[in-house]
Amino acid sequence: MKGKRILVTGGAGFIGSHIVDLLCNEGCTEIVALDNMIRGRPENLRRAMARGPVRMVQGDIRDGKLMASLVQAADIVFHQAALRITHCAAEPRLAKEVMVDATFDLLELCVKRGIEKVIAASSASVYGMAEEFPTTERQNPYDNRTLYGAAKAFNEGLLRSYKDMYGLDYVAFRYFNVYGDRMDIHGRYTEVLIRWMERLEAGLPPIIFGDGQQTMDFIHVRDIARANILAARSRVTDDVFNVASGTETSLLQLAQALASVMGHRNLTPEFAPERSINPVPRRLASTEKAERRLGFRATVPLEQGLADLVRWWRVERGSLSVSRQQEAAAS
Repeated sequence: MKGKRILVTGGAGFIGSHIVDLLCNEGCTEIVALDNMIRGRPENLRRAMARGPVRMVQGDIRDGKLMASLVQAADIVFHQAALRITHCAAEPRLAKEVMVDATFDLLELCVKRGIEKVIAASSASVYGMAEEFPTTERQNPYDNRTLYGAAKAFNEGLLRSYKDMYGLDYVAFRYFNVYGDRMDIHGRYTEVLIRWMERLEAGLPPIIFGDGQQTMDFIHVRDIARANILAARSRVTDDVFNVASGTETSLLQLAQALASVMGHRNLTPEFAPERSINPVPRRLASTEKAERRLGFRATVPLEQGLADLVRWWRVERGSLSVSRQQEAAAS
């Protein structure tokens, strides 16, 4: 990607900012990180902006004039901007505007500009409750029952259509359960790991919704970012890949592992009624295709990733506490 101009939507967010970090090693001429700063944070880009030709743009992906100017100045687009699955359920019309309409408009601009390649974030949510495990990319998307998953499935279809209609090169990634530093910790729609850390730090047991036997396939955000870079470098196009560890972990196992990392292995999780937003009881990905075609394999073990997450979270939590004290003293 040496000499290329890059646009990363959602570039100050959890995943997008890690992609920006790695792009700083690629010799790009310019890296533009677009974010509306609802989930993204300027702090996530501080190191990248000190290291490489990174420009942060605060704006909305639904702003057609802004998007036209940014796409016109780019060669490659990493499309990461999205709402959380819970936010989609809470505000369906907004979800359609951000997840579907804005992606359509973005791809129209990419075709008009002649963008070399789009690397797009999809999700394991397109599968719903899969019929086979490990789940391959050939699994049908008809069992998804979330608006978020429906939007991602539509976007994948749009990419395939635009490849055939206009020759737009792309790779789409079905992210499984992503975790790591820079996760959402401030907003209404925070991750379960964040809520568990808050309780454990206070000496309280983590709360599990359901019986704890629900499984996920966890992958660290640094591995996710690396997969994106591999796809951008590769000649592979017109394809979709699972991005996961290929390891199945139950929520109970996760809670126990986190409690152990935080020094509270004696705290037994408590259980609450299962929520209905994303009632998929099992996730386990086949990662063979990504390894074969892109040379990608996850490298961060769960225990190491959780330890790194806890260290980062404690620093962030401390910084937030100091900031609030300063604000209170100034008022």
